[in-house]
Amino acid sequence: MERRQSDGPGQTRRSHGCKQRFETERGGPAIACSLIPISRLLGSESETDQAAHCTDVEERGPRRHPGCWKMLTVAMCVALLGCLQAQELRGHVSVILLGATGDLARKYLWRGLFQLYLDEAGKDYSFSFHGAALTSTKQGQAFIAKVLESLSCPEDVAPDRCSELKGQFQRLSAYRHLATREDYMALSKDIEAQVQRGGLREAGRIFYFSVPPFAYADIARNINSSCRPGPGAWLRVVLEKPFGHDHLSAQQLATELGGFFREEEMYRVDHYLGKQAVAQILPFRDQNRKALDGLWSRHHVERVEIIMKETVDAEGRTSFYEEYGVIRDVLQNHLTEVLTLVAMELPHNISSSESVLQHKLRAFRALRGLQKGSAVLGQYQAYSEQVRREQQKPDSFHSLTPTFAGVLVHMDNLRWEGVPFILMSGKALDERVGYARILFRNQAYCVQNDEHWVADQSRCLPRQIVFYIGHGELGSPAVLVSRNLFRPSLPPESWKELGARPGLRLFGRPLSDFYAYSPVREQDAYSVLISHIFHGRKDSFVTTENLLASWGFWTPLLDGLAHEVPRLYPGGAENGHLLDFEFGGARLCFSQQQPEQLVPGPGPAPMPSGFQVLKARYRESPLISAWPEELIAKLADDIEATAVRAVRRFGAFHLALSGGSSPVPLFQQLATRHYGFPWAHTHLWLVDERCVPLWDPESNFQHLQTHLLQHIRVPYYNIHPMPVHLRQRLCAEEDQGAQTYASEISALVANSSFDLVLLGMGADGHTASLFPQSPSGLDGEQLVVLTESPSRPFQRMSLSLPLINRARKVAVLVMGRVKREITVLVSRVGHEPKKWPISGVLPTSGQLVWYMDYEAFLG
Repeated sequence: MERRQSDGPGQTRRSHGCKQRFETERGGPAIACSLIPISRLLGSESETDQAAHCTDVEERGPRRHPGCWKMLTVAMCVALLGCLQAQELRGHVSVILLGATGDLARKYLWRGLFQLYLDEAGKDYSFSFHGAALTSTKQGQAFIAKVLESLSCPEDVAPDRCSELKGQFQRLSAYRHLATREDYMALSKDIEAQVQRGGLREAGRIFYFSVPPFAYADIARNINSSCRPGPGAWLRVVLEKPFGHDHLSAQQLATELGGFFREEEMYRVDHYLGKQAVAQILPFRDQNRKALDGLWSRHHVERVEIIMKETVDAEGRTSFYEEYGVIRDVLQNHLTEVLTLVAMELPHNISSSESVLQHKLRAFRALRGLQKGSAVLGQYQAYSEQVRREQQKPDSFHSLTPTFAGVLVHMDNLRWEGVPFILMSGKALDERVGYARILFRNQAYCVQNDEHWVADQSRCLPRQIVFYIGHGELGSPAVLVSRNLFRPSLPPESWKELGARPGLRLFGRPLSDFYAYSPVREQDAYSVLISHIFHGRKDSFVTTENLLASWGFWTPLLDGLAHEVPRLYPGGAENGHLLDFEFGGARLCFSQQQPEQLVPGPGPAPMPSGFQVLKARYRESPLISAWPEELIAKLADDIEATAVRAVRRFGAFHLALSGGSSPVPLFQQLATRHYGFPWAHTHLWLVDERCVPLWDPESNFQHLQTHLLQHIRVPYYNIHPMPVHLRQRLCAEEDQGAQTYASEISALVANSSFDLVLLGMGADGHTASLFPQSPSGLDGEQLVVLTESPSRPFQRMSLSLPLINRARKVAVLVMGRVKREITVLVSRVGHEPKKWPISGVLPTSGQLVWYMDYEAFLG
């Protein structure tokens, strides 16, 4: 299709006041005609001045009748001007709303199209509106007639004028069944016939896809093959989210659509970009450049909060929510778009769509990658029951889908380095409100108490700028600027200063502390965006590059959180402080611990997805159970807390670590997440060791070295490997390696009582390297023993059971579905260490705590 050379609606090149050259169609003289006001052409100037405006370019001899020539020229100029104006008025735009009988169309889109008609009627273009769906013609016509009848005009439109325009809009709107390629061909022919009958030219077609994304490809193929406008007219295709589920699916969808449409033809809607407060962010920054240039950076901004809270739950939408959840539904699109508008470098010309989109893309690329610790998740308690009811799930089903999320975001650039951006959204919360809040640092201290502070002068008042998106206490969109910052500049034709609202407080301060502005006329987001689509304003929409950049940022976090158990919350005001969170560095966590509860809701048995960390009893000792990552994090926290207490009381912490693969994630957690661990005062011992050289990959010490020791700063003399390799021999009894290790323990560890011993449990019930029917180590006086393993390497060295039971605390880590059978078995047996050595673990004066992941505990 040929690309249209004109600028499109709203950007038509006007000729008034500019010189324009016209050629007469039949080979007459070319007349250079300055399109000046008609009054000047008709005699308000001297003849000399008039002659200067119209000249015979191909002069064929002396002018014998100058007055005649003057009149002819005037007539031609007037006629050409009229033709040009008539041509501009005869452009026709067809709007095809696909999914015209759906919920979105009923609530917002027909109203937005009517507002477009109200704004544009009688200007440069004529319109026709086609509601299309798969519904039968009779049902579709009845639905649309009902929707159109319910439309109303803004308050500033006179009732008579409203009635007239509404009648016109109803006559211009029709329903048609649109499914097959032939249906699209018929639609195209009908549009062409309508244009010809009216003596018009076609300006363009808008196809609004208010349909699920799985239908996009077929519709796009039909439009591309059978319903494109002809040469000289534009095509605009409007796409509603979701735009994929992750980076891969978004890429696939973008590639598919790119096979049918050019990038400039596609308008991906994020309705938040049509919210009036959001749409004002860039103009506000532009109009207040002088005041903001010195403030809008890491040197002055303490943090940025981008928030969308809802009081409604997901009832009726659980099928969608189960697939997407709160991060995909709100944070990846709406809140991220707001973030880029706040954080992006301000283009020199914000009217340039291309510049705005390029600067937004650079902001996406500056986002620091998210880690699992960057987010907290929640789910309101009734959600799983709603899913079970709406999707006929069994009573035992519990969903892992988050309905609440808080995420900590950082940007790696000079402007924002170190500034936390908090993105948060949730359902079933205490209020409905949305805002972007920029909170500035305040280094002032005022000696007098706040009763004497002057609202528009005190430097000690909080300093903030808030783009108040809507609802909440204020109830409407607004821009708020602390009076102790500066008086902002906003366009008076579209924003007005708010009047006094005594008693109203926002963000802990009375409204009088702010310069507060609200829109002169409130508009819903879809009306704003539909107008922008018509006028070709691409900066209000999501480009393919920006879409993929956003998914590239969010997908790794979503993958990492796929099995995260969200914190349960009751909903509404009863949430209290349960969802409050704190942040530091790159981590974000809930401020309060999850209340302990075994069964979160209805159901015959406890399910692992229903709790964050289950706390119960196992073999009469405390049990902590969670998903693997949460379990390891909990164990690491407990070890650090034990270490800090031991160092504070005794000056040193003695930790004995078991071998095998289970502790490896723990080592990694301690090495990378626990910077406050008192390593300088920690002694590291081994619970058991394979009889292989210490540099052998099967060596327990080698695991410890690879995953922990090389990443921390612990004194060399505080590391105590087991002496299994002496005199170039492995575990020879005559080398007395076990006795040597026992002597070292006795010399350094008070009463030979370790502060903490970490054990595992084998599928046969062994622990450390103490195996069933072991001839040594299960009792007696020996502290360290040589044992025999049923698997290679057969020889081992191990702490004895009596030494283990001297510890102040013993932690047993059990992970994996393969441990489920032995876990059930051991839960039922008594003290029988000969059969199941793990059953003999019971500190004589210390504490035993079991750490089991859900698969080991619940299967």
